[in-house]
Amino acid sequence: MKDLTPRRSDLDPIEIASRDEIEALQLSRLKWSLRHAYYNVPFYRQGFDAAGVHPDDLKDLKDLARFPFTTKADLRANYPFGMFAVPRDKIVRIHASSGTTGKPTVVGYTERDIDTWASCVARSMRASGTRPGDVVHVAYGYGLFTGGLGAHYGAEKLGCTVVPVSGGMTPRQVTLIEDFGASTIMVTPSYMLSILDEYRAQGKDPRESPLQVGIFGAEPWTNAMRAEIEAAFDMHAVDIYGLSEVIGPGVANECVETKDGLHIWEDHFFPEIVNPETGEPVADGERGELVFTSLTKEAFPIIRYRTRDLTRLLPGTARSMRRMEKITGRSDDMIILRGVNLFPTQIEEHLLKVRGLAPHFQIELAREGRMDTMTVHVEAAEGFSDPGTRAHAGATLQKAIKDAIGVTVAINIADPGGVARSQGKAVRIIDNRPKG
Repeated sequence: MKDLTPRRSDLDPIEIASRDEIEALQLSRLKWSLRHAYYNVPFYRQGFDAAGVHPDDLKDLKDLARFPFTTKADLRANYPFGMFAVPRDKIVRIHASSGTTGKPTVVGYTERDIDTWASCVARSMRASGTRPGDVVHVAYGYGLFTGGLGAHYGAEKLGCTVVPVSGGMTPRQVTLIEDFGASTIMVTPSYMLSILDEYRAQGKDPRESPLQVGIFGAEPWTNAMRAEIEAAFDMHAVDIYGLSEVIGPGVANECVETKDGLHIWEDHFFPEIVNPETGEPVADGERGELVFTSLTKEAFPIIRYRTRDLTRLLPGTARSMRRMEKITGRSDDMIILRGVNLFPTQIEEHLLKVRGLAPHFQIELAREGRMDTMTVHVEAAEGFSDPGTRAHAGATLQKAIKDAIGVTVAINIADPGGVARSQGKAVRIIDNRPKG
């Protein structure tokens, strides 16, 4: 792989500022954000008053822990525009979640917010190894989902040529990557595996593709998947993090020269880690739930938003800003199977080590009598059609899961292509257990 480390002179000065400088900027911006939310959003005024705190009580960054959390339920309760802090005619863009589990969460942006967002994504792309003038293939979904347009505006801000493909039509994805000479692709990691499958189906060597950088986000993925994609394409695979409620993609990003966790752009987003059960802050280095407060957002300030993502905060390396470890799962997609807690990423980690199995999988939960059961649906890799070989691969995966996680699961091996593909976020869990 080509060395794509950015020149230090190309970085924003704040990326390599001292911690004292960063924290002084954070404190100033945090005071503004709390006041902006309190005086312009009734939800925050009522919440702060009920908790007995006022924006003027913030004297130190640690004082933020005195303020109440914001949750996804709060955003739904204020649907559609109750969380906006500016008049409706100042909103230039609206995004929203799918609303598949209830009312959608709606977020808004002023013109300045859009510019801030684009700048954060551009910074993330530069950290990934993308350069002005590169051709960027955007295969995130466009529309109300923030992925496609967030990547698009960031790539333009960086000075790249954008190919706004969106998801779907996988054979066409390969054609356009090759014909247009894309050096960067922005896509979910699970869909990148589908693109890899298509390269092979077309008889093309993915290592000969023009791709040099893959910027993958919108779902948890493992370092084992990184290794597979990098080996298959001879390119860098870099993690990007974001969520609509905070701004969209571009909240944090790995640096291509280290790939040792995602540097949070702390001049715009203040991170905390809290105990998922008690809500109490934990020290840097301890694992817990990630919480974000926006520092510069105008239309939709967000105060202590509980992301449900599980990670830990670490010191900066390639940048002065703190890192977050790759997301290991979410506190609300954790599977509890017969008293054992596990995440889909743990299954993926072991699946990728088994010869003869493709990386695609789904987890099916069911109940037999009073006992919960779990079946991992996987598929055989191309060329592994012998029943005995498949049975051995299934037994190997089953034993690895039992040894590492402590639960016995069933393994169902389908033919190549037999596990449902995703053109967006992977649907990893199918829960068929009775409700209630």
